[in-house]
Amino acid sequence: MTAPDDISVVDQIMARARTAQKAYEKDATQERYDMAATAVGWAIMEPARNRALAELSVATTGLGNVADKITKNQRKTLGLLRDIKHAKTCGVVREDAAKGITEIARPLGVIGAVVPSTNPGATPANNVINALKGGNAIVLSPSPKGVPSCEMLLENIYAEFDKLGLDHDLVQMIPAPGTKAKTQAMLEQSDLVVVTGSQNNVRRAYTCGTPAIGVGAGNVTVIVDETADLAAAAEKIAASKTFDNATSCSSENAVVVVDAIYDEFIAAMATSGGALIPQSQESQIVSALWPDGHLNREVIAQDADKMIAALGLTGQVPDDTRYLAVETDGIGPDHPLSGEKLSRVLALYRARDFDAAQAITTRILAHQGAGHSIGLHSADDARARQLGQDMPTCRVIVNQAHCFATGGAFNNGMPFSLSMGCGSWGGNSIDDNLNWRHFIQTTKIIREIPADEPAVEDIFASYWDAVGT
Repeated sequence: MTAPDDISVVDQIMARARTAQKAYEKDATQERYDMAATAVGWAIMEPARNRALAELSVATTGLGNVADKITKNQRKTLGLLRDIKHAKTCGVVREDAAKGITEIARPLGVIGAVVPSTNPGATPANNVINALKGGNAIVLSPSPKGVPSCEMLLENIYAEFDKLGLDHDLVQMIPAPGTKAKTQAMLEQSDLVVVTGSQNNVRRAYTCGTPAIGVGAGNVTVIVDETADLAAAAEKIAASKTFDNATSCSSENAVVVVDAIYDEFIAAMATSGGALIPQSQESQIVSALWPDGHLNREVIAQDADKMIAALGLTGQVPDDTRYLAVETDGIGPDHPLSGEKLSRVLALYRARDFDAAQAITTRILAHQGAGHSIGLHSADDARARQLGQDMPTCRVIVNQAHCFATGGAFNNGMPFSLSMGCGSWGGNSIDDNLNWRHFIQTTKIIREIPADEPAVEDIFASYWDAVGT
């Protein structure tokens, strides 16, 4: 019997993946890569498979809800396939005659991907599509609760692969029971590591010796100023906060509202299903949400009625409540409401004016979520530019439902992705949404061209004029 932490099985998987990748790359064509990526898209988007995968995901992880999982699997995959449809990832991708450079796209090799239980279908499918589009093989390491979903996804992928004559070993997973030792072995033997999920996993990836792409912690804060369309802002926040029961790292965790429209926004929020919990009840919510210092599993990513019951609020909030907004002014380790809550619970801050709202948001990001993203509901674009110039964040989402917009949407220009790089602020190597470009590398052919050597005066003349020689 194989021991749970026996890494020989990982060695075998990685060896098969490497063999399959070399064959996949040999005499490759763009059509081969495109067909393989599209096959995976259909493996998760075909309606019956999508529903079965969504139902299994919720049943086995206890997180999110089926309807929204179906929507997520559909839209995230469709958007990704749109993004990559015309992307050239095989052969010559750029010719620069003036510089004498020809650029050829090349695969990275074998991708190792650690995927979370919050999105056990959409995230691995996204990674597999990107990997195959770039000519790579990929090995998945799902969280323990995500194993059944990952197994079903792979069965669906293999069924599509059989139609194309593709090797199953191009897409594999670390079999249950997963262990840190197995995952570590996969990380060390991969050519690129992609990690979405806990920051512990991200740190392990960055120290495993393999080139790695990790994503930072989410803790989205959204500002609502006095110029905003309050009804629209409230509805967008409600839609985003409640989608898939707040499993997304891009779900709002705090809303900062300027004083001039605070009461009016609270009324709009109530119309959209947001129940105000006054600051006098903050300690009650904190005690119920973190009963032993850890997030209450009866609250995490649950439907509204279950969340309300677990927090002891049954009968104390309106029947149509979709989420809770808890008034607070605390920020930092001693104020857990200011961090990520993975539930239909918002922290609600009141700010004197926009500058004060920005200051509050800066303090929240310093505590948690730096680099990820913030939101702004405002008619003043100059304020969006101000936040983009001053804040430690890679994305400022303007007048949009945050969790839909951050990872790419059909009505904005961001790449579709479930993994958001957070730059140096979040301790990440990328500041973009993880996308197909991160799954290829290039070889450059460099030819001699006429010399382009400037005179020293051409470089230093203006400097000398300013400060002397």
